[in-house]
Amino acid sequence: MTDETRTPTQIDKIADAWVDTLAELEPTLATYIGRSEYNDRFGDYSPEGQERLVEEGRKTLAALSAATVDDDVDAVTKDDLSREIQLELDLHDARWHLRDLNVIASHAQNIRSAFDLMPTATAEDWSVIATRLGAVSGAVDGYIATLREGIAQGVVPARRQVVEVVTQVARYTADGGFFATFAAEAAPEDGQLPASLARDLADNANAARVAYDHLADFLSNELAPAATEKDAVGRELYALHSRRFLGATIDLDETYEWGVEELARMVAEQESVANEIKPGASVEEAVAFLEQDESRKLHGTEALQKWMQETSDRAIAELGKTHFDIADPIRRLECMIAPTREGGIYYTGPTDDFSRPGRMWWSVPEGVEDFDTWRELTTVYHEGVPGHHLQIAQAVYNRAQLNTYRRLLGGTSGHAEGWALYAERLMEQLGFLSDPADRLGMLDGQRMRAARVVLDIGVHLEKERPDGDGPWDAAFALEFMRRNVNMSDEFVQFEVNRYLGWPGQAPSYKVGQRIWEQLRDDVAEREGDAFSIKQFHKRALDIGGVGLDTLRAALSR
Repeated sequence: MTDETRTPTQIDKIADAWVDTLAELEPTLATYIGRSEYNDRFGDYSPEGQERLVEEGRKTLAALSAATVDDDVDAVTKDDLSREIQLELDLHDARWHLRDLNVIASHAQNIRSAFDLMPTATAEDWSVIATRLGAVSGAVDGYIATLREGIAQGVVPARRQVVEVVTQVARYTADGGFFATFAAEAAPEDGQLPASLARDLADNANAARVAYDHLADFLSNELAPAATEKDAVGRELYALHSRRFLGATIDLDETYEWGVEELARMVAEQESVANEIKPGASVEEAVAFLEQDESRKLHGTEALQKWMQETSDRAIAELGKTHFDIADPIRRLECMIAPTREGGIYYTGPTDDFSRPGRMWWSVPEGVEDFDTWRELTTVYHEGVPGHHLQIAQAVYNRAQLNTYRRLLGGTSGHAEGWALYAERLMEQLGFLSDPADRLGMLDGQRMRAARVVLDIGVHLEKERPDGDGPWDAAFALEFMRRNVNMSDEFVQFEVNRYLGWPGQAPSYKVGQRIWEQLRDDVAEREGDAFSIKQFHKRALDIGGVGLDTLRAALSR
């Protein structure tokens, strides 16, 4: 990061104003980026709220179009923010918001998950939480109104997603579920809760449970009967989502064929490493052999969290000496066990002032108590350093050059997840996966991501199955994933349901990695002997989060 602070331009001001608008209209997003002024409420998830968001998007897009580009930083901001807003408008025109319900990233989860990142250190913090708990009912009502409008227009999600979300909601609202335990365990670091606040928390948490029960009732009795049995969203809508998650336009058919080839390559590489672990062993036999090795096992989430933290701290210390410039604020990364049991592993970035650090979260599924270090080592690198944390926290740190949008909101799954997969391979190349078992774990993840390219495009475009026995469907997708992932069946089932309800997101990891590697190779070829991979990484990460087409253009300048 340069010490010279850039004077904000007209485009910087438009971008910063857009962040302010989003923070006001989508308070959960504000919470995510560390802005607390709207932490006591939710956005308007009704059709009227959606229309206001779209109206503000159109105004901002017009302002960007009329604005003058002063320098290369402006060029990147204008290209990327314009692309982002236009895509949201296109999705609105496609009426996606009327059917936006899935098992991982819809308002059904986001309303609840907003509480995960709220400050809890003081009684005042818990007072804000109590107020937001009281606002859950209104947020849920607005969401129901939008989904109900979807029913009226015949624009509905797949029944599979509805049924699965009902199951999730039951876990949230159970006596031992999130809302009950969250309020009951409230404990500010600076002392006891006042009795009146404890009552408010309990009452409002109970009201939130009632609101989510109301959502479950609507989903079961109104939306499920109207929902479609078809999981596929079709080529036109899928193309929009692919652009949304990559920030790039790709040839879907070519990418599907590449995915088939990449999957075969991953399988062959795994088979080679399996032979190193146990001569003559298949991949399945090598996995079974490793799963019997107690020295590579962790028992319980407490041991998992401790191992994650130690592994992350070690990677930051070692990489910071040699391969990356890692500023002091970025060196703090907290490894957390999530308060839910959904099955996801994810990263949340630091606040703008780093008062809340970057965090790696593991939502451990019900019934899972044992973990294999050989399988999960690369996950820590993926979520932490040199993966998501280095990438995202570096953009936050680069405040002297990047406006608020570029630091905190810009970017796509393809940029972030593609970098994280790129980082996994980089760690292998740097010698951090010299143990064949750890390398097998990395390849297991890479194989899964390659399989997801084939599955996701195959299902949603209803392509012919690889075995030639008809088009892709959910049943074949589940069978296909079971063949290609050495994970618990609970995890595999959750993952497949996620892909079916979140089109275009799953391939963005492997396709994003492909584009990152292409960009690196293009720059290396252009610069010849002058090419430095360390400098390439710094230059690319200093750009901040952008779509991959924007990144390509920026690195070509």
